[in-house]
Amino acid sequence: MKRKAVFSVKLVRKEYPLGVNMWKNYKILFGLILIFSSLLEVKKCAVPGAMSTKSDSSSIAHRDLDQIKKTKKLVLLTENSSTAYFIYKGQPMGYEYEMLSSFAQSIGVELDVEVVKNVDDIFQMLDSCDGDIAADNLTITNNRRKDVEFSSPLFNTRQVLIQRKPDNWPKLSQTDLESQLVRNPLQLADRQVYVRKGSSFYDRLKDLSNEIGGKIEVIETPGTETTEELIGDVAKGKIDFTIADENVAHIVASYYDNLDINTAISFPQKIAWATRRNSPELLTALNEWIIKNKKKGYNDAVFGKYYMDKKSAWDRQNSQYFSLSGGKISPYDDLIKKYSVRIGWDWRLLAAQIYQESQFNPEAKSWSGAFGLMQLLPSTAAHYNIDTTNMSPEASIAAGVSYLREVDNYLAKLIPDKETRIPFDLASYNVGAGHIIDARNLAIKYGLDPNKWEDNVAYFLLNESLPKYYNDPVVSFGYCRGQEPYQYVKEIINRYNMYKNQVIQYAVKR
Repeated sequence: MKRKAVFSVKLVRKEYPLGVNMWKNYKILFGLILIFSSLLEVKKCAVPGAMSTKSDSSSIAHRDLDQIKKTKKLVLLTENSSTAYFIYKGQPMGYEYEMLSSFAQSIGVELDVEVVKNVDDIFQMLDSCDGDIAADNLTITNNRRKDVEFSSPLFNTRQVLIQRKPDNWPKLSQTDLESQLVRNPLQLADRQVYVRKGSSFYDRLKDLSNEIGGKIEVIETPGTETTEELIGDVAKGKIDFTIADENVAHIVASYYDNLDINTAISFPQKIAWATRRNSPELLTALNEWIIKNKKKGYNDAVFGKYYMDKKSAWDRQNSQYFSLSGGKISPYDDLIKKYSVRIGWDWRLLAAQIYQESQFNPEAKSWSGAFGLMQLLPSTAAHYNIDTTNMSPEASIAAGVSYLREVDNYLAKLIPDKETRIPFDLASYNVGAGHIIDARNLAIKYGLDPNKWEDNVAYFLLNESLPKYYNDPVVSFGYCRGQEPYQYVKEIINRYNMYKNQVIQYAVKR
């Protein structure tokens, strides 16, 4: 990213005076607009009628494709897992995440992720409008069709039994090994099998118990316990059996050398995404996208990346930068934690910014000559007595934080609240504080809040490329291509929120 030279208060002109009559008129008009808009706003979704315990379409919160496009945000409901959604080397990844990121891009919106802590709540969260699409390797079943609509199938899979091989299995012949494993579902009679009650596995085991004429003791586990955790419990000898979808089992069982996944307990079943029953436009768009991308081979490519590539999965699982096992974001976490204190930021926010700048590559160099982890221009580096031809990762972070602190100290005189200042600090780092002050001046002139980022100062920053605004008398620094700093701030904040959730999840599981 191109970085302005050393921050200086000389870059800042006096703000447009608040007492101008024109501003008062705009303020009155803006107040009327706020009152009118508040009448139209009902939390996150419009709810036609009182919510009931029944999942009929008249009692479900409403937010279809048109509302999603207006807010420019599509919310994915999924869980943290090694296949659906995770962070690896600072980058969000996973089958559900990558597929739906591509879909979101196709309809012109950003993808947000709402991590579901209790997977048994995923459909309730969907109906309550906590998210727009539920995606978690969901099997299409008739019982679930009563509550949600399913997309066109993404792929087919089977449910398989996860069981532990005998301790001496390496010494056994294949025939002896097979004789000690469950290969016929009839052998599950009077055995304990652990699954979540809200899963399709629970229903299948209940049906299977009736089919074999013997009782399978199905042990219910809480919705907070994932299928991957149950697979791990089998490998560690804590439980003897669980059930998983074959595509997930294929990858997760490869983390252990003592698991067998070769006993199927179901016919092939369809996996799909779920939407609210009153979101037909979203469902239609999803189905069109799925069919189009199946023909292009995109769906198969993403499936192969997360469900067939055992080597990459093994590398991730054993990496300290894998959110579900290592808990680290980058090789520079300790340095980031050390220097984030100097600006009073959560270290994960600084990590998100560094990823945006250089993707944690200390040798990164831009077309403008910006260099290192924090992409400092030679002039800025020189101000902090740093030689860009021999810049260490620590020197880059230290200088970048010093620059941020200068920006933050100045903006603190205008914006007292530290959390509120964060997007202003980030935008100033990217494009220079002068353009941000210009956007604040425009916000004041047009009756918006100069201390509020989204839909206020950010609006004018986005429009500083228009002559009407960059030629305005209150603008001192002229033309600015505001889309770049706006997107810069947005992506860092989104990544920061992902980092917060993933690192917290790892800490809790430890």
